[in-house]
Amino acid sequence: MTMNIDEEPLTPEVMLAFYRRLYPFKSIFSWLNQGHTPTKLFTQREFAFTLQGDVYLRYQSFNTADELKKQVCTMNPTRFEIGPQYTLRPRDKKLARPGTFQPVERELVFDIDMTDYDPIRTCCSDAAICSRCWAFIAVAVKVLDNSIRENFGYKHLLWVYSGRRGIHLWISDKEAMQLTDDQRRSLVGWMSVIQGSKDQHKKVNVRPASRPLPPTLSSMLGTLAEAFSQIILDDQDLFRSAEGWKELLHLLPKDFVDDLGDHWKGKDRSSEDKWKDVKKFVKTNGPQGSAKRRMYESALEDIILQYTYPRLDAEVSKHRNHLLKAPFCVHPKTGRVCVPVDPETIDDFDPGNVPTVGQLLRELHEAEDPEVGEHHSDWMKTSLKPYVDMLDKHATEIIVEVVRKKKEEGDKTW
Repeated sequence: MTMNIDEEPLTPEVMLAFYRRLYPFKSIFSWLNQGHTPTKLFTQREFAFTLQGDVYLRYQSFNTADELKKQVCTMNPTRFEIGPQYTLRPRDKKLARPGTFQPVERELVFDIDMTDYDPIRTCCSDAAICSRCWAFIAVAVKVLDNSIRENFGYKHLLWVYSGRRGIHLWISDKEAMQLTDDQRRSLVGWMSVIQGSKDQHKKVNVRPASRPLPPTLSSMLGTLAEAFSQIILDDQDLFRSAEGWKELLHLLPKDFVDDLGDHWKGKDRSSEDKWKDVKKFVKTNGPQGSAKRRMYESALEDIILQYTYPRLDAEVSKHRNHLLKAPFCVHPKTGRVCVPVDPETIDDFDPGNVPTVGQLLRELHEAEDPEVGEHHSDWMKTSLKPYVDMLDKHATEIIVEVVRKKKEEGDKTW
């Protein structure tokens, strides 16, 4: 069922109550700072605020979590974004000599948005989202999380629901933080399999015809083939419509087109039946192991990739100075909080169950003790708690590794 994305109005009063009582500033500080006492990773970090009326304020910086909270509550933004650590405090940017204000470190970030899946989902379109089309995001999370850990050795991956129809990934490993813009471009270029304009039919070009897939993609093929069967063929039934199967024919070798097109025209055959027809055509044309057979099989693998491989917004990942919405902000259209997501349980995650700011404030009101005043961890009394706990656990793991590495470096100097 498609979600009703518009909840109750997000008035300035509601947002201020959320920031004062529920936003986990201390947890955000620990995560960004990678330590308990302030470091340059936080004090020279850029924050940008979107104020009421779409006023945009960049190059804000703070020394502590309390300073950040005070300014957020004063300005009461509709959301705020996080950028890199700079060579100087961003609020001192105007005092910097030309060329000296430069980004130094920043999490490696990725963005996956459901709108990029509009051509291949039949249940929803545009801003709408449901648990059925969320399956595309779930597959993307599982594939990317596994690929990044295996191929780059990164460990500190934080997945955050965008509040509406997408998901963000923040990678906090030191090696990822220190990547240059050129290195980020190379990395995301290597990972971007789906490329090309919306008018371009074939968007996968990862190897010459009939050549094997690169090992990194080959290792994912089993997972992606299962997702292709479950999502594309079964749930979305994408090839049942004439528009869907004609698009499929554009991705097949020319030998297929006339025979399959004539066979499918005017018939109500399911996507699964049509895919069986395609595989049968492959088996009956060219002996096993022949160049022609291999070319056909490669085409089928590329189709599976095109319909199931993660669709990345590559521009988000290429530059250290790119700003990305902070976790636990509230999406202005849905009222939902941008909460962390566990990749291990991504199949069970339902965007419709994510708490809204209105729901959280009601929970807080119901749990309040009249004798106790405002407290910085009021989120513990609400359904936001498991999500903040997830961020705290993630931040602790980063800090433990930072401390361990510093100790190892200190031991080497003796």
